[in-house]
Amino acid sequence: MPRGELRIYLGAAPGVGKTYAMLEEAHRRAERGTDVVIGLVETHGRKHTAAMIGDLEQVPRRSLTYRGADFTEMDLDAVLARRPEVAVVDELAHTNVPGSRNGKRWQDVQELLDAGIDVLTTVNVQHLESINDVVTQITGTVQRETVPDEVVRAAEQVELVDMTPEALRRRMAHGNIYRPDKIDAALGNYFRVGNLTALRELALLWLADKVDEQLGHYRSQQGIAETWEARERVVVALTGGPEGETLIRRAARIAARSKGADLLAVHVARSDGLAGADPAQLARQRVLVESLGGTYHQVLGADVPDALLDFARGVNATQLVLGASRRGRFAQILSRGVGVTTIANSDAIDVHLVTHTEAGRGRPTVALPAALSRRRRLLGFGLAAIGMPLLTLLLTVLPDLTLASDILLFLAGVVVVALVGGLWPALVAALGGTLLINWFFTPPFYTLTIAEPDNLLALVVFVGVALAVSWIVDVAARRTREAARAAADAQTLAAVAGGVLRGGRPLIALLDQLRETFGLRAVSVLELAEDAASRPTRARDEQAWRVVASVGDHAATMPDSGETTVPVDDRITVVLCGRRLAAADRRLVEAFAAQAAVALRQERLAEEAATARPLAAADRMRTALLAAVSHDLRTPLASAKAAVTSLRSPDIDFDEEDRAELLATAEESLDRLARLVANLLDMSRLQAGVLGLTPTTIGLEDAVPRALDELGPPAVDVSTDIPADLPAVTADPGLLERVLVNIFANALRYSPPGQPPTITASAHAGQVELRVIDTGPGIPEDKWEHVFLPFQRLGDRDNQTGVGLGLALSRGLAEAMGGSLTPETTPGGGLTMVLRLPAVTHSLAEGPQE
Repeated sequence: MPRGELRIYLGAAPGVGKTYAMLEEAHRRAERGTDVVIGLVETHGRKHTAAMIGDLEQVPRRSLTYRGADFTEMDLDAVLARRPEVAVVDELAHTNVPGSRNGKRWQDVQELLDAGIDVLTTVNVQHLESINDVVTQITGTVQRETVPDEVVRAAEQVELVDMTPEALRRRMAHGNIYRPDKIDAALGNYFRVGNLTALRELALLWLADKVDEQLGHYRSQQGIAETWEARERVVVALTGGPEGETLIRRAARIAARSKGADLLAVHVARSDGLAGADPAQLARQRVLVESLGGTYHQVLGADVPDALLDFARGVNATQLVLGASRRGRFAQILSRGVGVTTIANSDAIDVHLVTHTEAGRGRPTVALPAALSRRRRLLGFGLAAIGMPLLTLLLTVLPDLTLASDILLFLAGVVVVALVGGLWPALVAALGGTLLINWFFTPPFYTLTIAEPDNLLALVVFVGVALAVSWIVDVAARRTREAARAAADAQTLAAVAGGVLRGGRPLIALLDQLRETFGLRAVSVLELAEDAASRPTRARDEQAWRVVASVGDHAATMPDSGETTVPVDDRITVVLCGRRLAAADRRLVEAFAAQAAVALRQERLAEEAATARPLAAADRMRTALLAAVSHDLRTPLASAKAAVTSLRSPDIDFDEEDRAELLATAEESLDRLARLVANLLDMSRLQAGVLGLTPTTIGLEDAVPRALDELGPPAVDVSTDIPADLPAVTADPGLLERVLVNIFANALRYSPPGQPPTITASAHAGQVELRVIDTGPGIPEDKWEHVFLPFQRLGDRDNQTGVGLGLALSRGLAEAMGGSLTPETTPGGGLTMVLRLPAVTHSLAEGPQE
């Protein structure tokens, strides 16, 4: 029996229309004569979804009792007994009530598919197992119902049901998703614009990967090797040479011209496992690629052009970036080279051959290390010097042998010498053997003359075979030593990676691993001072260098203090103390040094970030201070001055009641002015780092009424919805009251008559959010930041789009207390100000906090 096909409707959030789209497809199939039944559809009280069910056949649900409550679930046995062609099963990630046949609904769907029944189902992106933790981090809501990604990826069709965050919030505000009593809470928590935008992007990215996977599977099934330019992918080939950085930056610029293009760097390593590239260069180039947003790959291949093109076709690359050949002109005449061969075989892939400063200069010559030890080479020379004469003596006393037999025995002797001492002793043995055969065993004897052409040919063949065997033995020994060296280097680098990951400070862990690996006394990282960089090398004394990090005893304080110096760049140098390293070890040490420079930069970035945080806090304090001076000080000062001026006027005779009222106005204004001055002084001290704030635990159910009382009669009709179980917040009571008064006053000022603002509160991700919602004219989103600019009422800023002059002060004070103040659009029109403050998670210590 063939397995059924699965079609999934994927959505970014509840309410985007997944179930509606699924039912539309069910009706289309039913109209075509397909046997369609509804196993289970959750309408959640949405009338449009319920109406969409129409005349589709529904399998009655199964009733279950759990902990005294009645529940209904899909009757899997009834659907299997009905055996329709297509079953409609909503909410794939649903957890079944205990007592059901399966624990999860997706397991029910698997049984339907195994029975040959096609299934239409729905799932939201937050229920996918692979991104469940990301959704929790974004929304602050833990999704306990998940479905494995492989179940969704195995579907024959996955259709995205998309809707913009603004449209979804409008649907919510119109009551098309949740009941009216849940709308405000949903809009203020899960259905915020930022949450919905992030979830939408996650859904699009996940589906893009699914589509890319399907495309690759189709190309593999159909045997399609040519490139399909469905998505721009730029591959840059790295050899480990100094031109790599130029190629990477050129490839990054090419990728940047196409939005969403991928950058991939690939290095083709030799298939025999032997080192062929500079590991330090590759390490630096890998860091550069990843810093530019690309990925680094390494493949094995004996033929570089074929390996490059196989990789490019495997990732469906559209462009390939290569460097111009570093070989000289004579070498290019003998062989076309990697670039020319790749271009000839690239087919639909565009190949960019980039010139660079190293082009045409030839590869640097590297002295090949001896294949065998000095002791074995001396032993080989001794064996050649003694063995060949002894073999000659032995052959002269033996019964007569033919010349061919003598040559074979001498050839065997040359092979033995090659196995013992390598190439040069074998060459000496071959040359000596040739002379001995010619003198003693080739007619005419005891002369170097050769009478017969056959004998001459035999000697020539002997020399050729001896040379070939000697060369092969030497190359085999050299490759064996290189392979052992490469294996040791790989093990060392693996140990380095593990040590760095386990270390608390990566730089120190890396240096310590370097010291242990090579048995050094100390390792230091030195940095050249900026003013000393322009001096000649001889003029740089110990004061010109600074020890950035060091491990071991008696670390070097300048490059000349150590036995080995490895420059990383113009200013950073790694100095090794204890012993002088062999040339073969230097390449591995350079890889260590390159990683040490990366670790140093990471530590410095972390330090700069830590330094920037208090500076940002001081800047916020300065902004709040300017806003308070420009606005709040002027109002009470003007009121007090007007009252005092009226009392002193000789033209007006006030009675006692009027005099008392003016004096009360002056006193109230001066008291308010005194409070403002005190707050400003406190803020300036806080900015200077000499004032200790005294944040306390305060409940919004106490702070909000006090702020409304200060506003007087206009705030009587304001609607408040503050849950009784709302966590307390950490804030300065006086500053918090000033923030609330400013926000409430602006909402009242711009609310239409008869439609007072609404105040709601909720807890979210360790914060308490207070939302002040008005249904006034609102402001354009691109003008939101303008309302937080100071001095708006003084004529030097736009005076028409603001929502209150105290908002600059309110944002500064909110940020000073560890919170934030941001605007949002009210669904249906208007503006919502959202005040976020840290929720109390533990008891605050008594007394002021610095």
